Amino acid sequence: MNKQVLRVAISAVALCFAAASSADEAAAKKWIDQEFQPATLSKDQQLAELKWFIGAANQLRAKGIKEISVVSETITTHEYEAKTLARAFEEITGIKVKHDLIQEGDVVEKLQTSMQSGKSIYDGWITDSDLIGTHYRYGAILPLSDFMATTGKAFTNPGLDLNDFIGRKFTTAADGKLYQLPDQQFANVYWFRADWFARKDLQERFKKKYGYELGVPVNWSAYEDIAEFFSNDVKQLDGKRVYGHMDYGKKDPSLGWRFTDAWLSMAGAADKGIPNGMPVDEWGIRVAADKCTPVGASVARGGAANSPAAVYALTKYIDWMKKYAPAQSMGMTFSESGPVPAQGEIAQQIFWYTAFTADMTKKGLPVVNADGTPKWRMAPSPHGPYWKDGMQNGYQDVGSWTFFRGHDPNRLAAAWLYAQFVTAKTVSLKKSIVGLTFIRDSDIRHDYFTKNAAKYGGLIEFYRSPARVAWTPTGNNVPDYPKLAQLWWQNVATAVTGERTPQAAMDNLADQMDRILARLERAGMKNCPPKLNPKQDPTTWLSNKSAPWAKLANEKPKGETVSYEQLLQAWKDGKAR
Repeated sequence: MNKQVLRVAISAVALCFAAASSADEAAAKKWIDQEFQPATLSKDQQLAELKWFIGAANQLRAKGIKEISVVSETITTHEYEAKTLARAFEEITGIKVKHDLIQEGDVVEKLQTSMQSGKSIYDGWITDSDLIGTHYRYGAILPLSDFMATTGKAFTNPGLDLNDFIGRKFTTAADGKLYQLPDQQFANVYWFRADWFARKDLQERFKKKYGYELGVPVNWSAYEDIAEFFSNDVKQLDGKRVYGHMDYGKKDPSLGWRFTDAWLSMAGAADKGIPNGMPVDEWGIRVAADKCTPVGASVARGGAANSPAAVYALTKYIDWMKKYAPAQSMGMTFSESGPVPAQGEIAQQIFWYTAFTADMTKKGLPVVNADGTPKWRMAPSPHGPYWKDGMQNGYQDVGSWTFFRGHDPNRLAAAWLYAQFVTAKTVSLKKSIVGLTFIRDSDIRHDYFTKNAAKYGGLIEFYRSPARVAWTPTGNNVPDYPKLAQLWWQNVATAVTGERTPQAAMDNLADQMDRILARLERAGMKNCPPKLNPKQDPTTWLSNKSAPWAKLANEKPKGETVSYEQLLQAWKDGKAR
């Protein structure tokens, strides 16, 4: 090709991209006006941000990138991304996104397959930050801190504003590097029928029987009293049989989430420490003085998975479900039990995910008033008798963008663009309104949520309060989340069915966890592999100063409650409770 022909060809390409950029900018303006309102940015700022995306995408399109594939679990937020934001991204940038929606367990399974083969099935993944310890130790996942400072710098949005992400701490590994970018978050909190709790007749009956006020339970003793009161004393309200508790117990992988999602830490089984207990975390895994090397899960090795607090937690889970929840709950999975409180028969639930908020505020439901406001409220979950100030108080799911090392650099860059697009300030407030799974502090504090807070039953107040930092995902102590997580539901199920006692079930779980840690130690890991402590008499580890905690003489102290109004005021005053 002579120089004249080459110049013509280059000019033609430039004209094509100029025309494309003009069309892309028109598409950006359309989406800003028709979909991305309200926003924390002005329309001019939104357009400027989207122009940056257009320019970055043009570089990748010039290299032949026309389509990418990503995957996430199926929740409302990700459905909005797959059905709406992916289409917006394509119209604005010219890059098509195949955004697959599959079950959470399938995401983890596919991720495992990719890690084992060394070849990523997808260009980008939204996976739980619960895998942060796994990602750090195996070295298959790309540290975003390194990527943004090197090959990904040209494709990193200048307006990303990492400090605005409320879950950044959860996606940072033991080496201090950011491995994942939060895409959505939701916590497991306490849920209750505020309209029932406000009835004077019920308040009087409760106080006469238990000697304290019917209100938001601060401890598990109060939760148990309230559960007994509604199930066995009240029994019927509004013509319906009512129950003081709701849960699920089917032998299913989701049963494991019920426990790995900080159930033991709510009881007080772990050490103090935010985001996770240190050196013993909410899974009962102890790490060495380096705060990184797992040394055991059983009490005999310094862990707490079969400690008195852990056995107490499992015992209460089974007792409450059998005594105070609908009989069918024993045969339900997580997804089957989730809609039950909305049917109007449940007085309270200790372990309720804020991801259900949108589905619990639909007009016409028995738990929604005629004006669209909820009859229910959410609050911090009560804690068990082993719990102490400074401990993790519950679980928070943080679905986060995750990328493999060694992936095609151009496809990786395009997937990184899409990840930033669906979390960008231009779109994140609207996404928060749709899914109510906040990732940015600026969204939580936007005037829209101030004006509409009454619609969400305490969600806005909770996320604006200092209490939110005590609800955290699985942390760095867990070296292989997929391998260890599956042990939980298999062992817990044996206690639910009565095949084993709670103590025997947790003993078996702790032993199996130690065996997995031993295998990982022998196999070797890139970073911080396990190195098991030698077994000792468990009594040498049990203590009243740190985990594993010695058995309490009284595991049911007097119930304690607080009024919801008092709780809200504490949040407004900057207090956790």
